[in-house]
Amino acid sequence: MPGRTLPTILSSDVESRKTTKSCYVTLGTKVFDITPFLADHPGGGDLILQYGGKDVTEIMGDEISHTHSEAAYEILDDHLIGFMATDPVMKTAVKSDHPDNIIPLPPNQEGMQELKANGAANGVATKNVYSTTGMSSADDLSIETDLSADYRTHKFLDLNRPLLMQVWNGGFSKDFYLEQVHRPRHYKGGASAPLFGNFLEPLSKTPWWVIPIVWLPPVAYGTFLSFMNIPSTGAMAAYWILGLGIWTLVEYFLHRGLFHIDGYLPDNRVGITLHFLLHGIHHYLPMDKLRLVMPPTMFVALATPFWKLAHAVFFYNWLPSYYRELKKYHLQHHFADYENGFGVTSRFWDRVFGTELAMPTPKVVKAT
Repeated sequence: MPGRTLPTILSSDVESRKTTKSCYVTLGTKVFDITPFLADHPGGGDLILQYGGKDVTEIMGDEISHTHSEAAYEILDDHLIGFMATDPVMKTAVKSDHPDNIIPLPPNQEGMQELKANGAANGVATKNVYSTTGMSSADDLSIETDLSADYRTHKFLDLNRPLLMQVWNGGFSKDFYLEQVHRPRHYKGGASAPLFGNFLEPLSKTPWWVIPIVWLPPVAYGTFLSFMNIPSTGAMAAYWILGLGIWTLVEYFLHRGLFHIDGYLPDNRVGITLHFLLHGIHHYLPMDKLRLVMPPTMFVALATPFWKLAHAVFFYNWLPSYYRELKKYHLQHHFADYENGFGVTSRFWDRVFGTELAMPTPKVVKAT
């Protein structure tokens, strides 16, 4: 099933949202629910309420009143909830022979051309946004996070400080934790954010070359022992194929049934912290180069015999096309729909159990 993208919201609904309980504003066709920000607005919440249910493009750019900084627009982006078809957009759609190219928003490439031809393209959003992550593509995973602004806005984790004890002492509800941990951040070009902040820090990181050093010798030795007892090359190949099939099935169920037990996660700090250590940190910082796989130290401590070995090699661009596609598929699990796409080294079991990621047909290209 496809990842859910942000909806097109009725203009009447937007216009009615102008109270402290629910306050929406728009920028062009983008709709923002800024209710949580009312109390934090430097000019006070009452000032925002004056523009509740209205477009704030003009007032935010008004130099006489107050020119808003880039950070203000970034805060708005964090509260994006959908799109609204303005009157010019609706009129163009009504006149169009293919209104489905325009609505629901954002329009596809042909729809955008129609809007431009009718002078209705100004302020129209040009890309889909996935509702669970707030992102539109794998490229967004590599956009640098403003660490201080992110903490001020979301009041979740301060990436300038060790993360583990913040999760333990944060007092987060399960719903808030899951909402935040599945909205990826990017830390300093893919570096590793501090997790422990002490001597344990190096033990939480795994350079790519550690994987073959640790695992190739036992794999080679096990293969050698097997060959001593199974002299037939055909039989050995059959066992290898069987083993690969079993591994991909185990991998699928570990990923879906252990690392993504969101609905069954205990609503307490023990469950939340364990989830963060096992898999949450990977979704929170998916481009962390040194935390793509479980460190051997944690592997031993938790006695877990399986982990996503493919991550160690999926990071590189020299992979054969098949593996590049698998890497691309797994990144979709991060930026589009973390509730599907649990296969890492194979899509096979996703197809069997109906959890294969099916991206929506691209309607647009990103604006340049």
